[in-house]
Amino acid sequence: MTEQAPTLLDVAREAGVSAATASRALNGSTRTVSAEKLNLVLQAAARLGYAPNLSAQATARGSTKTVALIVHDIADPYFSSIAAGIVDGAEAAGLTVTMAVTGRSPDRELEIVSILRGHRPHAIVLAGSRIGDDQEALADELSAYRAAGGRVAVVSQPGLPYGTVTIDNRRGADELADALVAHGYRRFAILRGPDVLHTSRDRAEGFTAGLARAGLEPVETVEAEFTEDGGHAAMSGLLDRGRGEVELVFAVNDVMAIGAMRALRDAGLVPGRDLAIAGFDDIPAAVDVDPALTTVAVPMRKMGRRAIELALAETEEPELVRLPTSVVLRGSTPRR
Repeated sequence: MTEQAPTLLDVAREAGVSAATASRALNGSTRTVSAEKLNLVLQAAARLGYAPNLSAQATARGSTKTVALIVHDIADPYFSSIAAGIVDGAEAAGLTVTMAVTGRSPDRELEIVSILRGHRPHAIVLAGSRIGDDQEALADELSAYRAAGGRVAVVSQPGLPYGTVTIDNRRGADELADALVAHGYRRFAILRGPDVLHTSRDRAEGFTAGLARAGLEPVETVEAEFTEDGGHAAMSGLLDRGRGEVELVFAVNDVMAIGAMRALRDAGLVPGRDLAIAGFDDIPAAVDVDPALTTVAVPMRKMGRRAIELALAETEEPELVRLPTSVVLRGSTPRR
């Protein structure tokens, strides 16, 4: 059996540094790496036989007829819908899609890109909320891949220097708050994901800004995992503390909202009657739950198709494509 080649994360662990520091040291980043850590990384790479510069190997092999899609969580319908659009676009271009999952780990995302440099896909598409504010190490890895002729596109917030498909999460949540206030609601709680997730942060802040224009503020904000189970846990905690005068709970994505609806039923309450619920994304399940979920519609499949178009476009400057969202009011938020 052929021994698996060492990865960037293996080097980082061997050197006792972060994956970002290992990437900067091996890629000659302009950001400072101390001499001590540089030596640790180089020695670890030598012991493991890690080759950081794969450009010559990739050029010799030529690119493969694949598109590598990197997502946070394929079980999340948001990402599976984007993936469907990417498959549509890739098949039209005669390419095959492969997929890797980061589990919302920046280190794992960095490691995957490092590995892909050696496999030399025709294009890499990264889909998912940016995590944290330090993107330099990831940009360095992608730059090395681009230097060997690879192509890159991003479905996320702007920030990386590549073609990007995005939506205005703040504005979408702001408009949802406007619509719900007009529907007669005055007392709100927010269920949100961790603050390091830009998408969660932007949606929570946008919703709060929309309330502020009406002279309102959230009664409570609860942080939990950006998942259905996270929504269930957050709502369960809210109910355990006593929901007080809360009339409506806004969850920053639909899967959290569906988890919150499940928690209401577990407590013997009826979503939409005893407590209104709203989400964000308009995943397919939003119309399957009872009552149907009020949300902000995001053109997820179109985002995937546009990302492929950006990845394959021969342009000098990276293009930023902003797609519109729209508020969809359904039975989970009846008019008061």
